[in-house]
Amino acid sequence: MKTTRFGEIEILHEAPAGDARPTPLLFVHGAYVAAWCWGEHFLPWFARQGWSSYAMSLSGHGGSRRRDHLDSFSIDRYVDDLVEVIDHLPVPPVLIGHSMGGLVVQKYLERSDAPGVVLLSSVPPQGLMASAVGLMFKKPHLLGDLNNIMNGTDVDIESLREALFHQPIDDARLRRYYRLCQPESHRAIWDMTMFNLPNPSLMHRPPMLIMGASDDHLIPPDQVHMTAATYGQQAEIIDGLGHGMMLEDDWERVARPIADWLRERDF
Repeated sequence: MKTTRFGEIEILHEAPAGDARPTPLLFVHGAYVAAWCWGEHFLPWFARQGWSSYAMSLSGHGGSRRRDHLDSFSIDRYVDDLVEVIDHLPVPPVLIGHSMGGLVVQKYLERSDAPGVVLLSSVPPQGLMASAVGLMFKKPHLLGDLNNIMNGTDVDIESLREALFHQPIDDARLRRYYRLCQPESHRAIWDMTMFNLPNPSLMHRPPMLIMGASDDHLIPPDQVHMTAATYGQQAEIIDGLGHGMMLEDDWERVARPIADWLRERDF
């Protein structure tokens, strides 16, 4: 896997061994993580299926620009990052966004079109308020620990297990992921809560695949169905997985239907 930069944006790239399929894939991560979450499984797997696969780290994340200015970055800044990366690619990519990355992709569609879009446990166009209220009543300790992670405060590593995973994960791998996680921009969180939500009436409507996980505590299935209904789609919910679906042991149960959807459209 190659690590490079487009301007000041960190890029992970996995190229197919042979001729690439016509449309590259660009993966956009969620809050508290960076491009590395796609490099664990998805980038090499999709490259083996023939797609040139890229993952970006948004500003203030991973090895991208100005981690020291993280709290100044808005969702619009993240959309600017996405535009910058797309402009560096030879042809427009299919956009695959997880959680916060899914909302960034939705906001991008207010500006421009895309060949196709995959939303994985995406923040819905109605924002994070319903998720926050749900956590407040059902898992208040988890909501508090997410706020602590956002502030850069150490938390019980078991909170990461509960937030991201439904399937068992060994302690060594969990600790490694914990070390790779990072704070998130307060400004971006507020944007996703109420101040800069997607406006579906302004958005381009490329082909969409909308997926969620049955045991996701952060973006539960009812919110995934809400996203799908907004865009006139049917959501696909994968049983037995949590929010960090691309890192679960059964991550391939997420990757395979994405690949089938892409092939059906000759991407």
